[in-house]
Amino acid sequence: MEKFNDFLVLLDANLSGSWWFPALLIGTGIFFTIYLGLPQFKYFKSALKIVSGKTKSSDSEGETTGFQALTTAMSGAVGTGNIGGVALAIWTGGPAAIFWMWITAIFGMTTKFVEVTLGHKYRTKLSDGSISGGPMYYIEQGLNMKWVAILFAFLMMITAIGSGNMPQINNIALVMNTEFSVPKLFTGLFLGALLWIIIIGGIKRIASVASKIIPIMGLIYFGGALIILIENYQNIIPSFHAIFAQVFTGSAAMGGFLGASFAMSLKYGVARGLYSNEAGQGSSPIAHASSKNKSIDQGVVSILEPFIDTIVVCSVTALVILSSGVWTQKFDTTFSQTDMVILADQYSDEKNIDGDYLYPDHIIELNKYVQSIDSSVKNYTGKLNIQNGKLTNNNVTVLHSRSIAEDMSITSNGSPYNGLLDVKDGKITESVTVEGKSLVSSAELTAKAFSQGVMGEYGGKLVAIALLLFAFSTAITWCYYGDRSTAYIFGERGVIWYRNFYVLCFILAAVIDTTVVWNIAYVVVALVSIPNLIAMFVLRKEMKLMSDDFKVK
Repeated sequence: MEKFNDFLVLLDANLSGSWWFPALLIGTGIFFTIYLGLPQFKYFKSALKIVSGKTKSSDSEGETTGFQALTTAMSGAVGTGNIGGVALAIWTGGPAAIFWMWITAIFGMTTKFVEVTLGHKYRTKLSDGSISGGPMYYIEQGLNMKWVAILFAFLMMITAIGSGNMPQINNIALVMNTEFSVPKLFTGLFLGALLWIIIIGGIKRIASVASKIIPIMGLIYFGGALIILIENYQNIIPSFHAIFAQVFTGSAAMGGFLGASFAMSLKYGVARGLYSNEAGQGSSPIAHASSKNKSIDQGVVSILEPFIDTIVVCSVTALVILSSGVWTQKFDTTFSQTDMVILADQYSDEKNIDGDYLYPDHIIELNKYVQSIDSSVKNYTGKLNIQNGKLTNNNVTVLHSRSIAEDMSITSNGSPYNGLLDVKDGKITESVTVEGKSLVSSAELTAKAFSQGVMGEYGGKLVAIALLLFAFSTAITWCYYGDRSTAYIFGERGVIWYRNFYVLCFILAAVIDTTVVWNIAYVVVALVSIPNLIAMFVLRKEMKLMSDDFKVK
């Protein structure tokens, strides 16, 4: 598994981790924002009117209302990215990563407008009577590039599993285990069965479920967040300052957090922004294609997606995490083998009474190490002496979740470990369980933020329930994206096979290493976005004609 994760990290470094992918993603949004005359601002009021029913526009074809199509697409976008993804962005890129999430969302509103309009225009009716649309259709019909359309559809099939499926159940299972002690496999099996029952009913059943879940989960989540923000009101302004102060310099080390570079803030902010609102990814057009609205009207409606998803929901999550201070605190947790490394020599992040690091040189070198910059820090190779579950070596440091681990205990088959553990290049080669204090990430970090203060342990349980609804609705919608892509390549007969495989992967992902799951998501999201962004640019003139013909309502 570690070798596979290393391969994923290498791929990600050359995709979303490189300079060109954020430039392509944000650059596309900037281009269309200028080219179409600021549509995200110009048409925002019209979007509200259309989706509220004050302005009606209907085609003869379609399976859902404009509102149902929006909520379906929203259920696909509003998921673990809003709870676990925001926390992961802060954990890896510091508070400044949130700024880049906002930038991705602002320009993503235009990107979404373009891809949804085109996806709706080029939609088709399949032999079973269902409506199917999305980038594969405007790539084939608009660009006359069938093979690229097939490539996109195939990548979307994989992305649906790697992004819309696996991270969702992985985070649900993790939080349900942490907060309610529910075995991860049981969570996967139970929700997998429920998932299959819903998706077998197609887009009408999916849209019906989504239109009910979205309001419920919004009320639950925002209610809890409001309590936390009121309790920490004095930290809200400093939280905004933390986001903006180090946008172009990277985030400094603070507490257990070892710091993050500008490149890390940009990379993970853009990556988490894309994962959260899906602008440019080509997934939302598949849901919106089922709408009875005119193509341009449904495109205008889609502007609301990134705004609600990232500007509103993700911002609330970020403010809760930052204002509570948990992002720099160490908590008792079970260590992930993927996120744990044994370093040669001893390092310390202790502080004096004034809050200054006792060994600032240690922090500087560790900061370089976690950023993959040349440093004096080296991985340890040798033996760890473990006595009654406690590490006795005084020449090593354990790094977990990008923080110096404390108060560790090592067990094997439930009993304290005694003996020597082999370590090769920083990794323990034997199967043991390591627990201790370190930073936490993903949904676990958000749960810790909600557990602070007056809500206590109920805050974590609220996050677990909200995450269950957020993530499960996402998994439902993403199966639809995958089965429309399957139908495009293999016909309607291939859909049932894809749905069954989708559910199987959903169950298995409940017990897979969290870091591996997120790295899969990073890679597949980047891959599927590239042909879609290029196709949108090629069809820019056609899009401008439709945009210019739209009457502001």
